[in-house]
Amino acid sequence: MRNLLCAALITLATALPAHAGNLLDLAVVDRDDGRTLPTYAAGGKLYVAGTPGHRYAVRMANRSSGRILVVLSVDGVNAVSGQTADVSQTGYVLDPWQSTEINGWRKSLDEIAQFNFTALSDSYAAATGRPANVGVIGVAVFNERVPMPPKYVPEVADARPLPAPPSAAGASREGAPTTSAAPAASAAQDMARAPAPRKAERLGTGHGEREYAHVDRTTFERATRDPAETISIWYDSQANLVARGIIPRPRKPHEPQAFPNSFVPDPPRH
Repeated sequence: MRNLLCAALITLATALPAHAGNLLDLAVVDRDDGRTLPTYAAGGKLYVAGTPGHRYAVRMANRSSGRILVVLSVDGVNAVSGQTADVSQTGYVLDPWQSTEINGWRKSLDEIAQFNFTALSDSYAAATGRPANVGVIGVAVFNERVPMPPKYVPEVADARPLPAPPSAAGASREGAPTTSAAPAASAAQDMARAPAPRKAERLGTGHGEREYAHVDRTTFERATRDPAETISIWYDSQANLVARGIIPRPRKPHEPQAFPNSFVPDPPRH
């Protein structure tokens, strides 16, 4: 088990994305205009169009009844540790049904550097010499290992006769039989102590202004070595996605023309 980050609970006011996975809903939110960015499917991938200069957040919602670990990669970089991303690394732990928004690169338990859409050459990944994977946001999701209950082993009854029950007077002298109240209280105390147009330069994610965003450390033991689920969303500017044919080119509405032709054609013959 390793120390991980427990994400703060955030109530969502918008609908969850249609491309949700089995364990996690994933979406990208433009923080400057409040929109959940629509996704476009092409070539087996999902794309969103970002606006250069706008801040954004990665919205994650746990759809399961157990805790999950989410390892977040932005442009091929772990958003918590800053390492080149790998599924074995640290991430955020979400409680059952919990939703949260990750707004930036984790700088400490109390602070992040904002995610913002910027030119690839100005991205954090490019600035740290890792431009090869700029343009994709990914998550690797792990279930938590649940300890198995101890196996029941039946006992053999003693063949000796049971002792005679004590007399009422004896019971009075010895005191009333003990109950499970004390052990139950002890168990409760133990539970309370337990831890909870024209194609331009591609877009990348910048290392923006600092912002307060508190999280706590927790522990998490993965149920499996490999992720239970991985989800990726690619991103670029609207113009670039249109130029690549991923977003349909907008059609201009038809307007009546006063002079659609230069000469009068012959009428059709019947």
